[in-house]
Amino acid sequence: MPALALCFWLQGFGAASADGLAPLTGQPGDPARGEALLLDMRRVSCLICHEISTLDERDQGQIGPALDGVASRLGNMELRQRIVDARVINPDTIMPPYYSLTGLVDVADRYRGQTIYDAQEVEDVVAYLLTLTEEPNR
Repeated sequence: MPALALCFWLQGFGAASADGLAPLTGQPGDPARGEALLLDMRRVSCLICHEISTLDERDQGQIGPALDGVASRLGNMELRQRIVDARVINPDTIMPPYYSLTGLVDVADRYRGQTIYDAQEVEDVVAYLLTLTEEPNR
């Protein structure tokens, strides 16, 4: 088990395995809240780097992979791990950790000690991503 995944397990944030990270809360995620979080430009919107073709948002990102059909490629534990801290899967990723404070550098004072999402927000975003089952018709 990678050290960071072990750290989450020891802290009780969810049991980690080779397949990803178990739920962080006892409450299921809400896909509608997850979509709203994903689109929230006051926070770190997923659309800065990713594209979801079914959304009517302009200027979606091309840096990361498109999220269309992501639920047909990744399970909930894999998606959760990528949101919590994708560095566990790919140490060279540029995706920010949404629910980890480990290994961060140059964090502005007003954000120090805070995660981007709380545990329930991670679950909400995972629930929304799990609705993205179909690839776009291009």
